[in-house]
Amino acid sequence: MQVQCITRMKKETRQRRILSLIRAKPIGTQEELRSFLERAGLPATQSSVSRDLEELGVVKHHGHYTVPRANGAAARGLLSLNMAGESLIVARTEPGLASAVAVNIDGAAIEEIVGTLAGEDTIFIAVNDRKAQRAAIKKVWELFG
Repeated sequence: MQVQCITRMKKETRQRRILSLIRAKPIGTQEELRSFLERAGLPATQSSVSRDLEELGVVKHHGHYTVPRANGAAARGLLSLNMAGESLIVARTEPGLASAVAVNIDGAAIEEIVGTLAGEDTIFIAVNDRKAQRAAIKKVWELFG
């Protein structure tokens, strides 16, 4: 239990640093990003960096990594998307907007998404597998970006 907690803390710290680096300077490759992380005292493998980028919804635009425009998404209710296991995405929304956000997601007919289940401020988005999960996260961010 304690090892999982420490691992999660390292991952969260690394992901926060990744977002900070991407916002601060143009980064074009995972190796370049990995190198910046290492210099910051957060060594990571290329595969960890790759997973982090996908979980964060980071996309490449004009040859450089960029963070999805959270302001546009937040203005429409979507606050975050997080992987949960291999076939679930948990979306957080502004209070009371989960149903409206889920309707928008369903209306987009994203082929990787099997279905959604909305509560007050949380949406469970079901997908078939890890590959579909990654693709769906990118497409949902694009929808709300």
